[in-house]
Amino acid sequence: MNFENTGIETLTVDLSRLDEVMEHNGMVRAGQWDYERVTYDHKFEIKEGTYYLRIQGYATEGDVGSYDAYVQLMTPILGKHYYPHGVEYGEDEFYPDHLVKQCNKILAAIYQEAKVFAE
Repeated sequence: MNFENTGIETLTVDLSRLDEVMEHNGMVRAGQWDYERVTYDHKFEIKEGTYYLRIQGYATEGDVGSYDAYVQLMTPILGKHYYPHGVEYGEDEFYPDHLVKQCNKILAAIYQEAKVFAE
């Protein structure tokens, strides 16, 4: 499921500031990066299953590995995890309304905080 028009996809943010904003809002980068890309996840374990809110981005300038980069964020997505296959993002997946509302709140908070630091 794509979260269109959140404003997040319009932001380019310094990686250090972005890490702070994401962590403050429960999004984890952990080992999900390479020198040009980052992925932030928020894991939801609810009665309907395990879901991941994911925000990806790519370096427009600099190097993620050296913590010296500006990251262009992409459209946030929500996917359901299926063991052992991984996360599915298809529109035919079931996304509970309460989960979608919670994701929208998180995304709105991230946008409000990150836009202050955007290029």
